[in-house]
Formats: sequence, C-alpha cells, structure tokens
Amino acid sequence: MKIYFFLLAMPIIGGFIGWITNILAIKLIFWPIEPLNIFGLKFQGIIPKRRYEIAKNIGNALESEILSFEEVAKILSNSSLKYEILEKIKFIINERIIEKLPLFIPKKMVSNFFNEAIDYYGLPLIDELKRDLMNKAREEIKIGKIVEEKINSFDIVKLENLIIQLSKRELRQIEILGGIIGFFIGFIQALVSYFLKM
Repeated sequence: MKIYFFLLAMPIIGGFIGWITNILAIKLIFWPIEPLNIFGLKFQGIIPKRRYEIAKNIGNALESEILSFEEVAKILSNSSLKYEILEKIKFIINERIIEKLPLFIPKKMVSNFFNEAIDYYGLPLIDELKRDLMNKAREEIKIGKIVEEKINSFDIVKLENLIIQLSKRELRQIEILGGIIGFFIGFIQALVSYFLKM
C-alpha cells in the first residue's frame, strides 16, 4: 500500500511543481517591473528590462517586413484614388467657383474648359505631386520609429494586460503543459525509484 501511495504521490507532486514553475515563468516575463537586488544579483522581468530594444525591433520588423513605406505609397497611388481626386477637383471648381462667376461669363463654356484641362493635365499633375509628397514623406515619416515610440509610451502594466489578454489561451496551455510534463517526470522518477529498491 505504501509503495502505491509513493508511485501516485511523485507524479502528482511533479505535475504540481511543473504547473507552478510555468506560472512563475510566465509571470517573470513581466515581473518585477523595477530591478530587484537579491544577494548582489539584479532581477527584472524580460519585457521591462529589454522594453526599448523590443520596441525598436518590432518597429524595424514592421517597417521592413510587414508595412514598408513603399507599400503605403503603393496603396495611396491606387489609380482609382487618382480618379476620385480628379472628380473631387471638378466638383469643387463647378460647385464653388464657377457658380460665383458674374452672369455675363458663360458658365457652361468655362466649366467645359476646366473639365477638359483637368482630364488632360490632371493625372500627370497628380503623379508629380504624389512623387514630391512621397519623397518628402519618406524623409520625414518613419513607420518603425512611430511604432517604437508608441510601444515605449505604453504603461508596462497595461502592456502586460494586453499581451495576456491576447494570448490568454496559449499561456493557459503552457501552464497545463508544465503540469503534464511534471506529472510524467514524477511518474518516471517513481518507477525508477521503485525498480531500484527491488
């Protein structure tokens, strides 16, 4: 009876230790937020300790791998968008400018003149403006830097809650897996101990 209790107790203790260890490991990703000095050794959570480096790497990865400036420019240079801009210009000229012309000026003729000029010169002009704006924006807008600053401005506790909220199920699986692995290690230890005593 005593041996069966021993064989059962070791896997349960091993499972509990594995489960608790993984819970602590997950907590230590974030905690302690401020460095703790214990026996001359400094302890700090991985994310608080390497926060700025992580933010920089995420920003760089986002800019180079996920959403480069060139991709944003490609979306903005969509041809349907150009035509929408031209139609908006025509609307503004016809509704807001031509309507205010004196009565003796033929509005229809002026409207046709502007519409034809916009149709002829509009697309090349938009392309030229777009190139100038994109070159200026490329120099001044750094997507990676914006993301890095945004992450760094996050309160570390809010960041922890956000990450835990987004990956709650996966973190729970890691905790359970720790318990299962601990259980099997305890079971193997119990078997080895049992056969060594025989």
